[in-house]
Amino acid sequence: MKISTDAVLLGTLAQCNSPKQILDIGTGTGVIALMLAQRFPEAQVTALEIDPEAAAQAAENFKESPFADRLELIPTALQDFSTGASFDLIVSNPPYFPDHLKSSDPKRNLALHTDSLSFEALLSHACPMLSPSGQFWVILPPRQMEDFCKLAEDVLLYPNSKFQIQDAPSKPVHRELVSFSKTNNLTSIQTRICCLKNEGGTYTDDYQQLISGFLLGF
Repeated sequence: MKISTDAVLLGTLAQCNSPKQILDIGTGTGVIALMLAQRFPEAQVTALEIDPEAAAQAAENFKESPFADRLELIPTALQDFSTGASFDLIVSNPPYFPDHLKSSDPKRNLALHTDSLSFEALLSHACPMLSPSGQFWVILPPRQMEDFCKLAEDVLLYPNSKFQIQDAPSKPVHRELVSFSKTNNLTSIQTRICCLKNEGGTYTDDYQQLISGFLLGF
């Protein structure tokens, strides 16, 4: 499976102060979990994946990585995951098409459509597992992120920082990467812009610096 830009952005931009326990919800083939294991060398990373083939690929990728002893793949849906642990950092690149026409590819539908994991289910299951000072990072298109933020308030999760992603300075924001916590700061959240490319089509210095050390060629 291809590595998506969304996954790379989540793996590079999700922030947390020295997390010990990390949960990746819907890891796919494991790229986000691997990046977080690389960035946070003291952390144990648990990754959930519902698709059997993707889970098998993630498990193999974990086994072959230098971080194998700190990575655990659990082939299950979030709704069926039970643990007594709490997590300092939770990340998710969730499906976000609740009413979009589906393709003929069931794996693509599983990854993109919320039938298997609604925003409500993601929030209601993730919130109890988040530590009191933990961070929950999610990447979504802006319209869906607006909906997600409203639902997050229902489970007492509040946005505290945001990255807005643009393909180029003249292009509209097409993704938002937002961190949620259990603390309501009652102030406007810190927002930063991340441009992937210059107007000429080359990658920006900032983006190249972000992904250097993760992807070959940067």
